Amino acid sequence: MKSDYDVAARKRPVNLTLNEDLVNQAKGLTDNLSQVVESLLSGYLAKSREERLAKHQAVEATVKLWNDFNAKSGSIADEYSSL
Repeated sequence: MKSDYDVAARKRPVNLTLNEDLVNQAKGLTDNLSQVVESLLSGYLAKSREERLAKHQAVEATVKLWNDFNAKSGSIADEYSSL
């Protein structure tokens, strides 16, 4: 599976403020909490990109519909223009 990020990039420590109880429970389930968080962050980014792309496509479709309507029917503003 292809990743949307450089999986070979250097790892570096970061400071996060997390609920202590959640961290303790997660540590009880995995030996590599960093990998779990990295995987969840990757999923979050992928989902966010998909949502942004879907919104962009919806806007593009709306603009196309409006332009098609305008080309077929003319501008609604023309009826009210004083020029």
